Amino acid sequence: MLFRLGILANIMGLALLTSAYFAAGSAAYNLILADSILLGVGFGLTSTAINHLAAVLFSASATRAITLLNAVIGGATAVSPLVLGYAAQSGGWFTWPLALLILWVLLLLMPTAPSSKPAERHRETGHFPVLAVAAVVIYAIVEGSFGSWASVFVSVNHHFAPALGALALSAFWASMTMARLVFGSLPDHILSRRRTYLAAPFGIAACFLALPWLTAAWALIALFALAGVATSIYYPYSMAYALAAEPGQTTYVAGLLVASLMIGEGVGSFGLGPLQAWISLPDLYLLSTLWTIPLLILAWRISRPGTKR
Repeated sequence: MLFRLGILANIMGLALLTSAYFAAGSAAYNLILADSILLGVGFGLTSTAINHLAAVLFSASATRAITLLNAVIGGATAVSPLVLGYAAQSGGWFTWPLALLILWVLLLLMPTAPSSKPAERHRETGHFPVLAVAAVVIYAIVEGSFGSWASVFVSVNHHFAPALGALALSAFWASMTMARLVFGSLPDHILSRRRTYLAAPFGIAACFLALPWLTAAWALIALFALAGVATSIYYPYSMAYALAAEPGQTTYVAGLLVASLMIGEGVGSFGLGPLQAWISLPDLYLLSTLWTIPLLILAWRISRPGTKR
């Protein structure tokens, strides 16, 4: 039911986005604004459902399943802007949201598999996974700081061509996707999950510290690619640890962490804009290094055996 509600929200959002192409002025803006709200709701509901299913269906290897699942999501995030750009050059950008709308409708019409056994009752613990929520909110601020401002940093702050700014953004999301695929494919005895989790904040800090000092376009693009690798596993590992700590509350925990991700993304994506009235974007990146201190502390606490997340 949660997944289907998310599909309905996505369908309505994409219908509004498609309609915005044929509108003008404030009407188009209002349609896009409403579309953004509905797509946010749709992403939150569907992401909660599929993270829950990944943990339930692959309980013996939940960390790998959740990491690979988020790699697929990241890959789609990287590909979709490219497809949208191609659609705009070919005649009308509305064709891409229209195609997605049709795909969501087809998915909604697919039959639901009947349950083979009665639904298990969730144990009521009243436990709020405060550590995992805090870790995901801070992580999402970091991800938004990289993902939403890569293009601006390259093409506006450094005055390179917009295409190079777009390439830096694509490099960030593409490298994140590839890293999740690699990390998710390796068993724990080859790549220690806890050590990788604890190493991630150090990689993020190194990227924040290095970015303001680079001036060459390809160096900036390469560093945003490294930032994608550094940030790749923190969220799926946080999700996996939190779900493992509360096996009877997977929907509840997944929903909280997806909501936390979206809140943090909003802060990271939009919060840096007003701050630039007082602090430059390079200096904001330097200050963002401080986020990695609580990220490291929370990762250490969350990944300790027996810790309530």
